[in-house]
Amino acid sequence: MTSLDDLPLRDELRGMTPYGAPQLDVAVRLNTNENSYPLPDEAVAAMEKALSAVLRELNRYPDRDAVALRTDLAAYLGHGLDQSNVWAANGSNEIQQELLQTFGGPGRTALGFTPSYSMHPLLAAGTGTAWVDGRRGADFGLTAEHAVEMVRRHRPDLVFLCSPNNPTGTALPLEVVEAVAGATDGMVVVDEAYAEFARPGTVFALSLIQRYPRLVVTRTMSKAFALAGGRVGYLAADPAVVDAVQLVRLPYHLSALTQAAARSALAHTAALLSTVDAVKAQRDRIVDTLRGWALPVADSDANFVLFGAPRGDSKGTWQALLDRGVLIRDVGLPGWLRVTAGTPEETTAFLNALEELL
Repeated sequence: MTSLDDLPLRDELRGMTPYGAPQLDVAVRLNTNENSYPLPDEAVAAMEKALSAVLRELNRYPDRDAVALRTDLAAYLGHGLDQSNVWAANGSNEIQQELLQTFGGPGRTALGFTPSYSMHPLLAAGTGTAWVDGRRGADFGLTAEHAVEMVRRHRPDLVFLCSPNNPTGTALPLEVVEAVAGATDGMVVVDEAYAEFARPGTVFALSLIQRYPRLVVTRTMSKAFALAGGRVGYLAADPAVVDAVQLVRLPYHLSALTQAAARSALAHTAALLSTVDAVKAQRDRIVDTLRGWALPVADSDANFVLFGAPRGDSKGTWQALLDRGVLIRDVGLPGWLRVTAGTPEETTAFLNALEELL
């Protein structure tokens, strides 16, 4: 039987494993940061109507520029943006891959600060872009001084920042983004996949786009909009950046069905985002409860919580919770685990199972 070692893989892909999380059939799945709440009936009905209108035209290619969807996304984002500032694709991962195809590649470098979203270095490898790890502090924080030092030392073509950071959950101070944007001639990509879940008073990089033409904000409809199965991500940036990524986009990359579903969702933003406060309440409940049990917990502006495993035993704790029907995420940080904030019932199941281990 042929193995990967028998194939002429590129050298930088050898020894790598695909990105993914276990998809196990258990009662409580809190490992992939999905929104646990199903779409509300009114949104489902509207989407069904929108999709039905498209079905008879599937013999035709979709709008390859997705102008109507981009216009709706710009209206949702505000900050004086219009469709020329927005580009959409199949999840924010495709957006980030297109950015690396456009501004990275062989002979170029991307800089990130781990622990952070593990797809960023994988996307870099897939596009032949060298990856440099600037590392975060022992408290998982990232200061403007350290970030700028790494930028000046490595002179990257792209810098990836994550706010709120995955897997730690904490949003970056805006001063970090500003400092990095002011210190580099390269592109600065701020991954804001969980922005809608941030605590009150958090300010995001969207407010900086008009000032920094090489700043890109990427977001998704998978989390707050509960459209993980729809695969819709987007970026906001200077119009020149939108023009640039279209040089590498695949023809008709975003299906007519996806565009119709996303536009219908945006037309029902209030209904779809009505679960955000409920998710945040369960997130804060997890944080408060675990801290009450004297477990270390990272501050969270996302729909998940990073916490220290009892006795530092992350692998044992993960398995013990799974044995009790609760699936969470081992993110590869020794002594730490990540749990998604689910429904009140799912949160209770997690807390009860964890309490048994204390």
